[in-house]
Amino acid sequence: MRKFPEDFIWGTATSSYQIEGAADIDGKGPSIWDSFCTIPGRIAQGETGNIACDHYHKFKEDIQLMKDMGVKAYRFSIAWARVMPTGKGEVNEKGIQFYSDLIDELLKAGIEPWVTLYHWDLPLALQLEEDGWLNKNMTDYFADYANLCFDRFGDRVKNWITLNEPWVVSILGYGQGVFAPGRSSNSEPYLAAHNLLIAHAKAVAVYRENYGHQEGQIGISNNCDWREPLTNSEEDKQAAERALEFFLAWFADPVYKGDYPEVMKERLKERLPEFTEEEKKMIKGSSDFFGLNHYTTMYAANSNGEQQEISVNGNGGISEDQDVSLSLDKSWNVTLMDWAVVPWGCKKLLKWISNRYDQPNIYITENGCAYPDKLVDGKVNDQERVDFYQGYLKACQEAIDEGVQLKGYFAWSFMDNFEWASGYEKRFGLHYVDFETLERVPKKSAHWFKEAIEKNSAE
Repeated sequence: MRKFPEDFIWGTATSSYQIEGAADIDGKGPSIWDSFCTIPGRIAQGETGNIACDHYHKFKEDIQLMKDMGVKAYRFSIAWARVMPTGKGEVNEKGIQFYSDLIDELLKAGIEPWVTLYHWDLPLALQLEEDGWLNKNMTDYFADYANLCFDRFGDRVKNWITLNEPWVVSILGYGQGVFAPGRSSNSEPYLAAHNLLIAHAKAVAVYRENYGHQEGQIGISNNCDWREPLTNSEEDKQAAERALEFFLAWFADPVYKGDYPEVMKERLKERLPEFTEEEKKMIKGSSDFFGLNHYTTMYAANSNGEQQEISVNGNGGISEDQDVSLSLDKSWNVTLMDWAVVPWGCKKLLKWISNRYDQPNIYITENGCAYPDKLVDGKVNDQERVDFYQGYLKACQEAIDEGVQLKGYFAWSFMDNFEWASGYEKRFGLHYVDFETLERVPKKSAHWFKEAIEKNSAE
């Protein structure tokens, strides 16, 4: 039986706004998502994260479920506005206490905390008063917030992620306007991304300069889908590579190479901000590991300048800047998100990352699928999700066998949650949540995941 390395990290993941609820109690300030969800038509069925899974009150129960599953690590995010209600200045000690208690409970259960500092829920005050991520001052506010977290939690937290999917913040939040703060532009995404990268680097600098005694590691998690050339033509091969560079290398090249990909500089010209030499030095090498969120694969072809429809499932980066046409194979199964299930794409992406960035240690910090789960006689028989995980974990094994330094895997997500603009319709969880009673029920995939961890194998 083929097994993962003995020290392989097995975990599940969530984010603060999607599960915590308690949106306006114990001193928490509003976030951009608290505000965005009040705009009619933005969220499916007008739903919000005001209560979500009520993890704020049920975290001990949730951690027991993780322990029962045999999970060894838990990736969660801190709500910036819960610990700093306006994003700067005053600290909310009740918010600090919640996360401190959460961390202690995890450690008591033998579960290693992996903490994400920013998973899209910017304090609303920083959006209204500072123009959010379009303002370079945000980089200093973020560094101050990070410093608070390192100071209060770093004695127990040894794994930090600065930003979750800055591509989503930039493209869906500032480009397509479908996520908070809901702006639409063909230039703002590049400015927002630029400031996010500088904010990441400043936070890492704070950690390395002031908290080395904590002996932890820190990195960033980027999302990327694999882009397979539609044909063997040189044009389509170049289009697929270009799509990956606009998607993942946009954020990873500065961290590993010190600057943006040349193809982006050539195509975007003055719309792509420039790093100063000092910023390049600060950003380069600013990640101790490569965090990857991966979900799907699409075919890429050269579009010959034809305008492509902008879609949430589309290109990484503004579509018209790439000249890439995307498509699916009709034979591929798709999830409730209309994302194709293509395990070999995961393997190819892992190898692409390994080759481009000189074999970094990689952690898959999110991978999972949404299906229309139904509770029948108190159980959810989600065989499609089991098949998904089996396929993708086998692809991970193959990548490791071929030299990829894959060190861990976090399933998205621990339980059904508020899935952003999709509300509660799209269920990714290993545990079913009844959002009327807030009861949690292990799905078949939760039992299978436990067995996979115990056997340390996907087979």
